[in-house]
Amino acid sequence: MPMQSIDPTTGQILEGFEPIGSAALEDAIASAAAAAGPWSARPVAERAGRLRTVGAHLREHRSDLARVITREMGKLIGEAESEVEKCALVCDYYADQGERLLTDIPIDSDASRSGVVHQPLGVLLAVMPWNFPFWQVFRCAAPALVAGNALLLKHASNVPRCALAIERIFGESGLPEGLFKTLLIESGRVADLIADPRVRGVSLTGSEAAGRAVAEAAGRHLKKSLLELGGSDAFVVLEDADLDHAVETALRSRFMNAGQSCIAAKRFIPVRSVADDFTQRLLAAIRELRPGDPLDPETTLAPMAREDLREELHRQVQDSLDAGARLLTGGHPLDQPGWFYAPTLLDGVGPGMPAYSEELFGPVAVVIRAEDEPDALRIANDTRFGLGGSVWTLDTERGERFARAMDCGAAFVNGLVKSDPRLPFGGVKDSGYGRELGAPGIQEFLNAKTLWIG
Repeated sequence: MPMQSIDPTTGQILEGFEPIGSAALEDAIASAAAAAGPWSARPVAERAGRLRTVGAHLREHRSDLARVITREMGKLIGEAESEVEKCALVCDYYADQGERLLTDIPIDSDASRSGVVHQPLGVLLAVMPWNFPFWQVFRCAAPALVAGNALLLKHASNVPRCALAIERIFGESGLPEGLFKTLLIESGRVADLIADPRVRGVSLTGSEAAGRAVAEAAGRHLKKSLLELGGSDAFVVLEDADLDHAVETALRSRFMNAGQSCIAAKRFIPVRSVADDFTQRLLAAIRELRPGDPLDPETTLAPMAREDLREELHRQVQDSLDAGARLLTGGHPLDQPGWFYAPTLLDGVGPGMPAYSEELFGPVAVVIRAEDEPDALRIANDTRFGLGGSVWTLDTERGERFARAMDCGAAFVNGLVKSDPRLPFGGVKDSGYGRELGAPGIQEFLNAKTLWIG
């Protein structure tokens, strides 16, 4: 079945792509395996320098690459440009820090000399999502390539143009032939790819269902795996919060990328004394959002990436309303071309509603009111997800205590939850396992080999 690149703003097909056949797939795996050894033998400084060239290429072509992103998955053009710049930043980070992060670690023992040396695993498979079609790939690829691995990319089927553009970037930046390859294949072929003995590990960012399938295949074949899955991040507002700052950040966190982000704030949890004020301010801000052409800088709300995603979101909203949630604004698909959904705010959300327990991946904000700080913490942790979360208070020591008690992979005090090349990123519980970015991000797919010399 052909893969289709469809413009979410209009619903029009941009281009179709035939999945590659078995022979082409075999050639890609063989080429990656052949490239991995010579690449890993190059000095770290040389590999890092090549990645720096990739970052420069991204910046040089930022505007054109951003348009590819926006036309294929609907992101606001300003957000797309920022995404390309962030990809350049992660290239810079691992280019700057690669030698330090990969240096041998001496350890005293009964040997005359002993310690740990870091060696790449070989060919890795990256199974990546559509919502940040460049960033998700680069935050995996940058550390993997500097570490000396080769990478095969199985991107989401609705962003083939982005996937092929990324392959061109690496090729035009002078990486060896076969070291990074985009595979236009169906999801049903991923398990066989993981089973191939030349593939030594797999990194997936995506849905829970995809994560379980990949983890099962990796476990069956004893392959290293990393999973970054969904999230339902708590945004806790205590009574001493700066509400102006909190509401401004809440709007950005929830509606950036049309709400299609794993680490978007999805559950707003104000304590009772500020709940009405916070909710009304957030409602007013949401009503100012302007849906429209994402290539227009004046547009502030993008379309959703696919029609089926919009349908699922609407089902979750309707089921939550049927269960007793209160609709303050929105709650329906917009009657215009493309896959727009009205910016929505639900209040009075509680257990038994999809808006309480499921991830709502779209422009829908949810208010769950807490009695006090202990109740807010209970609600924040009452989820099967554990990706990120934030707490808002003028007392930063209080905020730190609260953040430390949040059961998630990244907790922020008075700040937008975001990924940063310098800091580890990942989740706990059903949000996955393993870490990307920072020092752990380069160590995930390395052999930490003990070296003992008598």
